[in-house]
Amino acid sequence: MHAVVMAGGVGSRFFTEGWSGEKPMVELRGMPLIDYMINTLKRSTSIERIFVVTSPSVPETQEYLAARDDVEVIPAPGLGYVGDMVHGIQAADIRAPALVVMSDLPLVTPELIDRVVSTYNQREEPALSVHTPLYVCTKLGQRPTAVFNRDGELIVPCGINILDGRLIDEEQPDFNLILPDIEVALNVNTVQDLKRCEQLLQDKNQ
Repeated sequence: MHAVVMAGGVGSRFFTEGWSGEKPMVELRGMPLIDYMINTLKRSTSIERIFVVTSPSVPETQEYLAARDDVEVIPAPGLGYVGDMVHGIQAADIRAPALVVMSDLPLVTPELIDRVVSTYNQREEPALSVHTPLYVCTKLGQRPTAVFNRDGELIVPCGINILDGRLIDEEQPDFNLILPDIEVALNVNTVQDLKRCEQLLQDKNQ
């Protein structure tokens, strides 16, 4: 399966806290955020090729990735998440299911990616979306921008999806995979999120 990493976001919440850079290039323990996701995908047994979709908002990120030979960069016009995602899949000529992930999930592991792909392969729906229970986000101090009610349970989208490239212009029925793992719940939108990730990585390595 191919992976499409979305790395063109402005990172407005970082700017409101005094940050003056591009979010994919924010360093976490000495490494840009974008590298965490790329390295995870490279170690996944389910992923064959990695495409990274950028936008005019992240010229530094685009230049940084263009110098690498382990990813393929797709400059998008900056139409927003959905518009740029559709553009990226079409530009990559992906006509099969593809994993679409955000670049700001530094705790996600190769094993977790493989679990998501394995679950998708066992389902009949053309799409899959990963969610986490709201209580996991609350425990982490996260303030999600979207919350859904699924059969009485409040869930939060995590920025990990599988979509069928052949149906990218259509609304695709999806299976909600609900995971209580911190690794999918903690995405970096604020400086405080970055500090939480740093502490968790430090604790993990002790």
